[in-house]
Amino acid sequence: MNSPYNYIMLSKYFSDTCVVADAGGKIAGYISAFHPPANPEVLFIWQVAVDEAYRRRKLGIAMLKHLLERESCRQVRFYEITVTPSNKAADSLYRKFAKGLGVPCEISECFSARLFPGRQHEDEMLYRIGPFPK
Repeated sequence: MNSPYNYIMLSKYFSDTCVVADAGGKIAGYISAFHPPANPEVLFIWQVAVDEAYRRRKLGIAMLKHLLERESCRQVRFYEITVTPSNKAADSLYRKFAKGLGVPCEISECFSARLFPGRQHEDEMLYRIGPFPK
């Protein structure tokens, strides 16, 4: 769980690459994302969150597709995301997203568990999805 400050900061400074799915005044889903410095062809997806009441309705996939339609993402050819091996829901979401677009989803180690203090964190695997058709 991240602090409210993280969400407010990301939404303020990266509003062109964040998504809020509104369902009658209630937040149904959220994506926080940003372009890594000096790499406008990549959008790093930091988090996809879907309220429990809206899960299993493909809202996560819809929000990921929506980002590709934005002017701010016109140059995006790849999504990069880090996922822990135990996060089966995220793994499924990104594989389904890539398969639905007919693009590769390459997975490699990004951050080894040994980099995290306390040795209580899993490896963070890098999912690289794309290139997206233009």
